Amino acid sequence: MELKNKVALVTGGGTGIGRATSIALAKRGAWVIVNYSRSESDADETVRWINGEGGRAIAIQADVSKDHEVRAMIRTAVQHYGTIDLLVNNASITKHIPMDDLESATEEVWDELFDVNVKGMFYCARAVAPFLKMQKGAIVNLGSIAGNTGLGSSLPYAVSKAAVHGLTKSLARALAPEIRVNCIVPGAVATRWWAGKEDQMNRLAPHLPLQRISSPQDIADMICIALEQESMTGQIITVDSGQTM
Repeated sequence: MELKNKVALVTGGGTGIGRATSIALAKRGAWVIVNYSRSESDADETVRWINGEGGRAIAIQADVSKDHEVRAMIRTAVQHYGTIDLLVNNASITKHIPMDDLESATEEVWDELFDVNVKGMFYCARAVAPFLKMQKGAIVNLGSIAGNTGLGSSLPYAVSKAAVHGLTKSLARALAPEIRVNCIVPGAVATRWWAGKEDQMNRLAPHLPLQRISSPQDIADMICIALEQESMTGQIITVDSGQTM
């Protein structure tokens, strides 16, 4: 699929991988909707950069964990651009809890992470599906190697990302043949999630087969490839410099 003049919604599109993806899509000629929940200034900055470079982008606020806000965002986006062709389900949150500290994995933590990381991706997919079906569009979900290895910033986070991988396969079946659904699974990526842990990241890099930590641009480029590839659906694609080999 050619991305030029396609309308792409990127959740959590103002920061990190989301920002890199919004910019990468715009550089390929897509019209971008930069969704944000709280990072308004970051989203506005991303939109200004894209528009300043001759692209087309708008920012829309919505908490993806709230279905009514997601549906309102889609209505606003369609009023502005006429349709939606592509969805990048990037918005995710975590809590940093030692894996063996089961007592700190409270009901509130489980609910918060699953509401955003899993249900939020489903709500967005459900809301855009009628438009994507008409356009024969595509969805890319953002997973994590935590969902494969069971290790991560917390036990509920790792389980939520395993659920995202499962959601990808179920949506790929539910929405075929009109809509393709795939999942990009990053390993360690140099984003603000690593803020304050740069030493740990620098220690990790030499031990990876490719001896480098992925950049947000690395992940964004693979997201674009997955959106373009018309013969692929239900796939879980790892981009981690060989971290999980």
